[in-house]
Amino acid sequence: MADIATKRSPLGILKKVPGWVWTISIASIIYLIVSFFILRANPSLDPQFRISLEPLQASSIATQIHVAAALLSFSIGAFLLIAPKGFRLHKTFGWVWVTSMSVTAISSFFLTGLMGSSYSPIHALSAWTMIGLPFGIAAIRRKQVQKHRKTMTGMFFGAMVIAGMFSFLPGRLMWHIFFAV
Repeated sequence: MADIATKRSPLGILKKVPGWVWTISIASIIYLIVSFFILRANPSLDPQFRISLEPLQASSIATQIHVAAALLSFSIGAFLLIAPKGFRLHKTFGWVWVTSMSVTAISSFFLTGLMGSSYSPIHALSAWTMIGLPFGIAAIRRKQVQKHRKTMTGMFFGAMVIAGMFSFLPGRLMWHIFFAV
């Protein structure tokens, strides 16, 4: 009887929420707070949705490589999360994803700007990616499917979704591509 009461209690329900949901939710709240303060401090950054590739075309080759690799990583990663696991081309797509994630992470070290000319906390995700990718590969080679899935899914959400979200902060390149006038 106590077990049923625990499952129905708010704390019991919260315990069933996957960790990635908590991570994305907390990152979203932080993103909204930071965006609010940036927009409040810079009234000239009036967000109006429109798409213009001019800011990307005017950016450095390192930035263009980074954006292209990130878009490829995000697309393949989302597909691999949705597709049935172990399908015939999973391994091929996985290697393309690992390669594009590596290019995305390495190219990020040639980019600064969020904190002036120094690295930002987002670069820690790039370092984490470069360390974590070999662990995900090693896990599947050892037939540790759950560990592989957890590592690669964490890599996708941390390096692609969360870091990608912060690339849309007001004043950054992705902001200018989609919102600046």
